[in-house]
Amino acid sequence: MGRRIIEQEQKGKERAEYGKALIEVLSKELTKEFGKSYSKRNLQYFRKFYLFFPDKEIVNACVHNLNWTHFRSLLRVANEDARIWYMNEAANEGWSARTLDRNIGTQYYYRLLQSPQKEKVIEEMQQKTAKYQKNKFEVIKNPIVAEFLGYRAEDSFAETDMESAILSHIRDFLMEMGKGFAFVARQQHIITDTQDYFIDLVFYNIELKCYVLVDLKMGTITHQDVGQIDMYVRMYDELKCKEGDNPTLGILLCGETSEDIARYSVLRDNERLFMSKYLTYLPTKEQLRTEIERQKEIFYMQHPTLQEKDGV
Repeated sequence: MGRRIIEQEQKGKERAEYGKALIEVLSKELTKEFGKSYSKRNLQYFRKFYLFFPDKEIVNACVHNLNWTHFRSLLRVANEDARIWYMNEAANEGWSARTLDRNIGTQYYYRLLQSPQKEKVIEEMQQKTAKYQKNKFEVIKNPIVAEFLGYRAEDSFAETDMESAILSHIRDFLMEMGKGFAFVARQQHIITDTQDYFIDLVFYNIELKCYVLVDLKMGTITHQDVGQIDMYVRMYDELKCKEGDNPTLGILLCGETSEDIARYSVLRDNERLFMSKYLTYLPTKEQLRTEIERQKEIFYMQHPTLQEKDGV
């Protein structure tokens, strides 16, 4: 979007001859057709993003684990060397968006560059940003693009097939899920006084220091599915977690998410349960953009207080 504004609308010039009028016109037209993500402020961000990061191949290859909130903070850094350093550090060290924002605001790059005792500067930064580093919302990816599972037309697409395909491509699946995931078990057997249960997939996230349970559902998510993953999470906390583990998270990985479930089930305002849509095909850029926007809207239905904080 930023490239199109610069190259097509502004004819390659960094500033349009008619100034802010261009952004205002584009914002009105795009908002009318695609929704509120195309505000004037966002278009200015998109435009600046292209000016600061014109080589999309480098960005895609090096910093795939950073989100748009990270990049909005990076756009505040005028010095190119500092901006690239912050970007690489955030990606390599797994900084949350709030950690990156704080480090930019406190001029961490320049202080570290000038200090003869770099270890102390690093240690202080880690202590002061520790509370920002456990943002579970930045770890859960939605949608998950799993075209690497290699389904063929003759496959049954049953849940057991999905599990087998994920395990056959576990490295790709873990990379697609996000940073810090380690595989623990498939169909983990949980025994209670009254019944036996089997959890589809269990992971441990070393960034969040907690177990992450994944329940696979082929169709649209239902309230019964939500109740089941809620029970699994509570059960895992009591029967499997050890000292030092943070509370367990649960992900319903489903063929289709639901606005009603997000609004009216126990998912609402629940920071430990998530639903995430999987795609068994590689979407076009436009399809992926549309799907991400839709899933973001559903996410804010589940977490309305976050929407207010983000000013959305």
